[in-house]
Amino acid sequence: MKHWQIDQMDWDAFDATKVNPDILALVKAASVVERNARDYTIYLRNVFHDDSGFRDAAENWAEEEVQHGDALGKWAMLADPSWDYVEAFNHYREAYKIDTDVSSSIRGSRTGELIARCMVETGTSSFYTALADATDEPVLKAVCKQIAADEYRHFKLFYDNMHRYLDREKLGRWFRLRIALSRVMESEDDELATAYYITNTRGDAHYNHKDFIAAYMARALSFYQQKHLDRVTAMILKTSGLTPHSKMQAWLAKLFHKIIAWKQKSYARYLAQQA
Repeated sequence: MKHWQIDQMDWDAFDATKVNPDILALVKAASVVERNARDYTIYLRNVFHDDSGFRDAAENWAEEEVQHGDALGKWAMLADPSWDYVEAFNHYREAYKIDTDVSSSIRGSRTGELIARCMVETGTSSFYTALADATDEPVLKAVCKQIAADEYRHFKLFYDNMHRYLDREKLGRWFRLRIALSRVMESEDDELATAYYITNTRGDAHYNHKDFIAAYMARALSFYQQKHLDRVTAMILKTSGLTPHSKMQAWLAKLFHKIIAWKQKSYARYLAQQA
């Protein structure tokens, strides 16, 4: 059951004067990625073909993710009445596809798959928290807070199921950490770059991965604060079986903050050079 409904949001409180164009660009991209969750559910149902309990939970997860996309899409159309969320999603579905015809996880094990899903929810929870903190537009702030709370619950869903499989598959802590970090690095793949391209360009613009991942990341990374990365690193270590609140976590959070600041500047510099 969904924990909230789109119609419950106070859409009449929307304030066009407080729309940040960089945040709007990110929200447009996020809306189509979120709505595409049903493809990931097909993939998960195939990987966990004999686990009916998890398959049902994955179906419910997908419905909440689709609602995230619909809420973000509705807000983006308020902020930019010339933009069509449904049309953009249909174009995104044509441009970006995942391989759902599988019988096992691309991560090598079901535990590995659930670790990867934990990292996705870690990233989205922190992303929407960062956007909620950054925006002054009241409706988007409320929507992002709701989505961030959902994503944290989704993290717990995958985390709890990860432990069920960990009891059987016995993946070591450092091996789990390696899977977690490798999934974090995949945030720069074609999924987000394609979403940004589809939702933020018009006409005959040519898709170039480097250009559009830079356009996305230069904006997205600029909104992360140290407190957001404190939580991210704690969730990474918790998933890996390491102490989440420790000297190692504090050191890792500060390192992440420096890396993100450096990457954001690098992407922004690249965009400036292209311009």
